[in-house]
Amino acid sequence: MEAAKIQAFSAFVEIPLQPASYDIWDKKYRLKTKTGEAVDQEIRDTFLRVARALAEVERPEKRELWFEKFLWALDNGAIPAGRVTSNAGAQDHKPATSTINCTVSRIVPDSMDGILASVHEAGLTLKAGCGIGYEFSTLRPRGAFVSGAGAHTSGPLSFMDIFNAMCFTVSSAGGRRGAQMGTFDIAHPDVMDFIRAKREDGRLRQFNLSCLITDEFMQAVKNDESWDLMFPANKFEYEDSSANMVWRYWPTTEGYVTNNIGQVACRIYRTVPARRLWDVIMASTYDFAEPGFILIDRINEMNNNWFCENIRATNPCGEQPLPPYGSCLLGSVNLTKFVEHAFTEQARFNWDKYREVVGIFTRMLDNVVEVNGLPLAQQRHEIEYKRRHGMGFLGLGSTLTMLTMRYGSPESLEFTDRVSREMAEVGWEIGVELAKEKGPAPILEEEFTVSEEMLAKRPEMKRDGFKAGDKVRGKVLMAKYSRYMQQFDRKITNEIVRHGCRFTHHTSIAPTGTISLSLGNNASNGIEPSFAHKYSRNVIREGKKSKEKVDVFSFELLAYRTLINTSADPDTQDEKNQLPDYFVAADDISPREHVDIQAAAQKWVDSSISKTANVPTNFPYDEFKDIYMYAYDKGLKGCTTFRFNPEAFQGVLVKEKDLENTLYRFELSNGETVEVKGNAEIEYDGETHTAANLYDALKEGYYGRF
Repeated sequence: MEAAKIQAFSAFVEIPLQPASYDIWDKKYRLKTKTGEAVDQEIRDTFLRVARALAEVERPEKRELWFEKFLWALDNGAIPAGRVTSNAGAQDHKPATSTINCTVSRIVPDSMDGILASVHEAGLTLKAGCGIGYEFSTLRPRGAFVSGAGAHTSGPLSFMDIFNAMCFTVSSAGGRRGAQMGTFDIAHPDVMDFIRAKREDGRLRQFNLSCLITDEFMQAVKNDESWDLMFPANKFEYEDSSANMVWRYWPTTEGYVTNNIGQVACRIYRTVPARRLWDVIMASTYDFAEPGFILIDRINEMNNNWFCENIRATNPCGEQPLPPYGSCLLGSVNLTKFVEHAFTEQARFNWDKYREVVGIFTRMLDNVVEVNGLPLAQQRHEIEYKRRHGMGFLGLGSTLTMLTMRYGSPESLEFTDRVSREMAEVGWEIGVELAKEKGPAPILEEEFTVSEEMLAKRPEMKRDGFKAGDKVRGKVLMAKYSRYMQQFDRKITNEIVRHGCRFTHHTSIAPTGTISLSLGNNASNGIEPSFAHKYSRNVIREGKKSKEKVDVFSFELLAYRTLINTSADPDTQDEKNQLPDYFVAADDISPREHVDIQAAAQKWVDSSISKTANVPTNFPYDEFKDIYMYAYDKGLKGCTTFRFNPEAFQGVLVKEKDLENTLYRFELSNGETVEVKGNAEIEYDGETHTAANLYDALKEGYYGRF
């Protein structure tokens, strides 16, 4: 390019929102009155509303200063998560909504009263607009005898159906799709049923599902050992001398037989080869993209609150592992905003501006705690006591492309490491400053009694002179003995020991689906590469009987067409208009490269990362099945994969060539069958549908229910 033209585009270039992006903002984030009239006239009004609402938390004499700073950060890449963007400053129009994206249920008790009470609490949480996660392996296995009822239980999955129906009803009434995560212990007797649950058409479609995978199970798979499936024994089972029993830690000890170190007596129901169970997970994930993979021991080992929490569940997309009643707010920094001289040899990332945005955004997100709007007192206590927030980024794939780096390359790993590390370092520095100004998270000032279990988890505490019974403040236990915090410069951790920190958790990388598409103009989601550079998105339209197919383009393609070549096209055969080699999308990345990128970021992320390794439909199973083991070996906290399988489901994001190459078979009322390509349009029941979306709506049972 000519020097003058490069200079003209040295700063970030604003590209008009594509129609799909504007539409998502209008439907999800634009504030409207109860009668549907727009309060936010344009996107900047949304930013003004959010900045004003969060600045009101500050001292009166500082509110205008922080309003201007917050607005500047929003203009320059800070994007609060969907609940904040939608609900902050909106109390006059929707007072019963929350600014919190992520929650986890209390431990679901193994009793009818406890289960139904949990459904009630979950309904209130979903109604407020929050996502919620639950562990269901606390419920006894199918066929177990319930002495109080004099009958045998139908098992955890049947109760999950109740939560599923409740979620669908609440989300249908509220206009926003409810989001739930169901987790399940890999040693539960019904784990095979859980893994295969979504093979049944229409079942548990309001859930994401993930297995809680332990280090012990992974070693059993590696060593080709047997694996015990077990559940806590009742008193009569424990006293039966013929029963096969083991001791293990369990999320709750109430009503169970325990030993002197808090373990619960568990009855072994049966034993299976660990690799057989592993193969069932891999086959289900290959065909149905579920269950996900949560490495629960690693999550607890790396938790900053290791001394007072036992985590067994996550929010719906997995980026926030949380304790019972745990809550967390989210926000993401749009990395594309910091690229200068995009697509040229002079391409660079503005690190100084990035650090400034992260610093202001950290304070802004901390203020969200004060306007949380959570419906349950236990949730409000958790978020105010620990002040968790999860700042992450979006647009990593788009940014790497604009910097002329191929996603998954060694240089892209170095960039991912640095962009994650600098976010974390700035966040902790601001957290200490906020603690000095406003006070630390209350948990960090509380004193905790050192136990033998704590000394076993952290032998270095003994070397430092601690013994059982000593009292230690939370800020010392976090700053000095958190495995995560030990990676940082002593200057940061010493400051936390001295002054505390405003929060216990700072970073989390969310999937950012609709905020990327809307406010990010379809910058790539979270830590992902772009799904494709031209594709379709299936969206729910109120009053429409099936999902609607909307065409979208990646941000980097729009930017490349604006800056370099207006005729560039990812599908062109014309050499002049082809995109450079570094213009890759999800299917161009190997599963190992997906994991490598996640591992580069995870080191500096104190919560977790929502990441999906996308693979093509024809990707060989033999190559696919090792991806989770590779993720375990790379130190990840979890892993999810997606392979488009038209026989199983119609995804949210779809490539035209997949639809073109897939035939859907419809049976007519006269018994005839018709085969139609997925992208064909069909007139049915007074509406026009794509064949793929109509087929999916009829098969999954949601046709006409939006």
